[in-house]
Amino acid sequence: MADIPRPFGELPMSLVEKLLDQTEQVGEKLVSEFVNIKERKQDWRNQLQENRLIKRESDLPFTNPPTTCGIDGAYAVERLLASDLVVAAAVGVEGITPPSEPRFWEEPDNSSYITVEPHEAEVGSILRGIAIGMELILAIRAPHNVIFIDGSLITPIIHLNQAINKAIQHPELVTSRSFLKKFPDIIESYKLLLTNERTDKCWVGIAKYTSNTDISTTLSLGTTLDDKALLSLLLEPGEYSQPRKIASDGSWHINNSQFKNDVKVSKNIRLIEENISSIHILYYRPYGWLPAIRIESNASVVSNKNRLSQLLMAIKHQCSTPSIMEPYPLYMADRMVKHISEAIPTFRQVSTQSLAEQYDGDLNDVFMGLHSYRTESGR
Repeated sequence: MADIPRPFGELPMSLVEKLLDQTEQVGEKLVSEFVNIKERKQDWRNQLQENRLIKRESDLPFTNPPTTCGIDGAYAVERLLASDLVVAAAVGVEGITPPSEPRFWEEPDNSSYITVEPHEAEVGSILRGIAIGMELILAIRAPHNVIFIDGSLITPIIHLNQAINKAIQHPELVTSRSFLKKFPDIIESYKLLLTNERTDKCWVGIAKYTSNTDISTTLSLGTTLDDKALLSLLLEPGEYSQPRKIASDGSWHINNSQFKNDVKVSKNIRLIEENISSIHILYYRPYGWLPAIRIESNASVVSNKNRLSQLLMAIKHQCSTPSIMEPYPLYMADRMVKHISEAIPTFRQVSTQSLAEQYDGDLNDVFMGLHSYRTESGR
């Protein structure tokens, strides 16, 4: 018999009652906000149209659905009594294949990393750099026309900079040495993605969550809604927003002290820092049941009507199922990598068994040393 869900099972009844009372107040506030949105919705849409910020996909050249794939990565750190078990992985999943095209992958493409480290609070930052690096390398290697990457295209420069700073500070870690060894290939892949000189490929960042309010702020709409929420309410099916250059304060950079004598790495880092501000953002609502999808891509893609048409067609073709609120291959890749942290206990059990077979001391020490405190994970 299946267990019956008990959301308040371990909470004191008095605490539950207080929270429920406060939740009613939250509901009243939400009603007030939605009434305000309803009253101003048409005015906001008119302002977007007057500023030519709303476009229609039907005005773009016709294109057949391109081949696609989705890339996502994750990492997890299992905090054990004696050490840390660290795991990172990236997965590439092929999209729904057009009838006229062959499949490129018989099964999802993937990369993985696993090792054991002494206790170090910063190992997660370095491990995240490895996971992001594997995503970028998979994305460049993918033989598809449109490659969806989970999250913003700006995220890698932030986390790669954090990772290399921590790796330099902790050279004793195996994970640091592994990251520094992979670093030139990671930087090369990121540079290729941002410069995007190939006309047969399009790398696209799809961010599910955003707090960006560039459009509402620029037009002084007087709303706290972020742009994704705002355009989900204002765009009709088949409409997209005029691509806008990403707001940049020029502060994005990657620490190059470890590779300052490597001409190729230094050049690639410079190109990354120069081209990060060339990323353009647009929002597209392919169907009425979907919220607006935030899209990030290179200027060479969004400024070319044929390439932009191919990009929007790829998203529309991969979002044809109402129960999936993002492109299908990203949805599948996301589901797969989320299980990394759940699989950690199995990896630990295999390691424990192997150690127990080879260790000639007291096995109680083995099981005590591999006792788990908690699992930390991220994507």
